[in-house]
Amino acid sequence: MNNIIEITSLRKNYGEIKAVNDVSLSVNKGEMFGLVGPDGAGKTTMIRILCGLIIQESGVVKILDKDRSQSRKEIQKNIGYLSQKFSLYGDLSVDENIEFFAEIHNVKDYFKRRDELLDFSRLKPFRNRIAEKLSGGMKQKLALVCCLIHEPKILFLDEPTTGVDPVSRRDFWKILSKLLKDGITIFMSTPYLDEAERCNRVALMNAGEIIALDTPQKIKEKMNKQIIEIVCSPVRIAYQAIKRNTMLEVQMFGDRINVVVENYKLELPSIKKALTENKVQITDERIISPSLENVFMHLIKDAE
Repeated sequence: MNNIIEITSLRKNYGEIKAVNDVSLSVNKGEMFGLVGPDGAGKTTMIRILCGLIIQESGVVKILDKDRSQSRKEIQKNIGYLSQKFSLYGDLSVDENIEFFAEIHNVKDYFKRRDELLDFSRLKPFRNRIAEKLSGGMKQKLALVCCLIHEPKILFLDEPTTGVDPVSRRDFWKILSKLLKDGITIFMSTPYLDEAERCNRVALMNAGEIIALDTPQKIKEKMNKQIIEIVCSPVRIAYQAIKRNTMLEVQMFGDRINVVVENYKLELPSIKKALTENKVQITDERIISPSLENVFMHLIKDAE
């Protein structure tokens, strides 16, 4: 069995809002699959359906070759779920939190597994610390350990590194790559396009629909346009000037803008003219390879 998750024509509405709109996809055993999109795209709803926490309007979900609606308890034993607001018990120690989740999952002899996970997550020196006294990054690592105590085959992670500092984020990713080597399948959602680059395959999601699904590299290759990156000041005026004076697609990133063009040499003079006329100072300009972020923004604009 290669497909460990199979989703067919999945739908979920909240009143008028189509949170998940006719989504079909499959996830291979042992891969890291990324669901990427902005807030409100439908990522959390989708993960909650897969974990059996909410019921879909229509469509079929198969996990480990079993129908989600018919084998809920059996599937539950084989999955771990880390939600955006994972409930650790703040007044319990690290050890006690793990013990509590082991008991929930009916894991009897968990001591060896707990020590392995504490070593693996580098939380062993803090095992007696009360959970609410841990840093944000350490809380996320403890939450992950609690999800792993019953040795799940699939791990569902809903935006696991949101609000976590860069060093903890890097640590968290090291842990995930070790889990993949151990054969666990990871299905994660993230708003961070740089995290999506690390996944085997990604689904770009917007307004409840999948707008692209492939390896990060293949998704980037689908954008057969050139990207001109211009470092300039003031960047907001530059953005508005190009929007107003050309028909080109422009994207803003910090102190620079990306302009999507068919032909760099033909389009650059009109771009520079628009910027110069609006007293924008250009520090640097160059052609760059499209990033996932470029492609995502381009696809959303196309859909509009």
